[in-house]
Amino acid sequence: MKVLIVGAGGREHALCWKLRQSPHLSELYCAPGSAAIAAVADRVPIAVDEVLKLADFATDLRIDLTIVGPELPLSLGLADEFHSRGLNVFGPRKQAAELESSKVFAKRFMERHGIPTAPFEVVHDPAEALQAAKSFGFPVVLKADGLAAGKGVFVVGDPQELAAAVQILFEDRTFGAASDRVVVEAFLPGEEVSVIALCDGERLLPMATSKDYKRIGDGDTGPNTGGMGAHSPSFVLDKEQAGDVVERIMKPTLEGMAGEGRPIVGVLYAGLMMTEEGPRVLEYNLRFGDPEAQALLLRLDDDLLPILASAAEGTFNVPRLSFRKEASVCLVLAAAGYPGKPVKGEVIEGLGEAAAMEGVEIFHSGTAQRDGRFVSAGGRVLNVCATGPEMVEALRRAYAAANVISWPGKAFRRDIGRRVLGG
Repeated sequence: MKVLIVGAGGREHALCWKLRQSPHLSELYCAPGSAAIAAVADRVPIAVDEVLKLADFATDLRIDLTIVGPELPLSLGLADEFHSRGLNVFGPRKQAAELESSKVFAKRFMERHGIPTAPFEVVHDPAEALQAAKSFGFPVVLKADGLAAGKGVFVVGDPQELAAAVQILFEDRTFGAASDRVVVEAFLPGEEVSVIALCDGERLLPMATSKDYKRIGDGDTGPNTGGMGAHSPSFVLDKEQAGDVVERIMKPTLEGMAGEGRPIVGVLYAGLMMTEEGPRVLEYNLRFGDPEAQALLLRLDDDLLPILASAAEGTFNVPRLSFRKEASVCLVLAAAGYPGKPVKGEVIEGLGEAAAMEGVEIFHSGTAQRDGRFVSAGGRVLNVCATGPEMVEALRRAYAAANVISWPGKAFRRDIGRRVLGG
């Protein structure tokens, strides 16, 4: 099969790495890809938002399957354009992608279908935001309606933090049109966990559980990011709880979207808070999580390619997914200044030594090559991943590898997995 992956980050690097192992693969392309991805796939110089050019490329090369990594091309209707040309794509159409691209749509969808989530209000200006926050009390959560690369969520604990968040959202317009509307919702205490499933429009195949760490600092401090680490299993949900989430949240979501004429062909990701009253949905994504995908793909025992191809054709070819018993970890090494203005262009040392360590895989999230050497080129720079028979060993391997990689502004969390393991 000829396969095209759309994207350029660590998630897409991991997808290329996994698909390269398939005996069904004949040619693998990645648009736009990266210098690191070029080792496992042919790069295509087309940006993720150039939907027509991507469709032209897939048509000209008779691509058998396109897999969409990031959310932006889905929100722009990439799947719709591909379907109009008779091209198979693993990724939802624009109307279905609205479950991720609009927080307002997602909250109102959950309200319509009785899917448990936090109480909320939709606001349009600073005065409404302040009034809604006052009604919920502190701490309170503010979310930009549209896509904001994981950075449009603010958990505020006092009037000063609230004023700062309102300033960023409404006055500074940091996220542009994404904050034309803002969701203000009650803060939910508990432990976060990610439940991800592959969907063919009517059925879903749950993946193993995973847990993402979104805050920049140890102890879940500082601003939200696109994700600073992940591990699988989650150590938050047991088998019975995971099954309950599938029945009470994932299946009703898939059925509800199909019933509204928005079938999900692709990934359904529910970011959950496990509260004393049970699971509550914090957000939906309609694509593989990043960095959760990296941790999950390391454990996936199945050949991913025919499964995604069958989903794109509307009927799964397997009844369930198989995951290895081992644990996996993904540590995100970020640049100084992230999630604000990251420092770029710093030479990265130690990649070869780290990659040679037992159980370690390194995926590049934001790097470039200069004079034959990798340099930092984004906020999240590297994903240092490892597997082990137990989570403690997977963490030991990942942190050992992370510690031999260096550049002047390297930053990473040192507490991934600690809390759920009781450390």
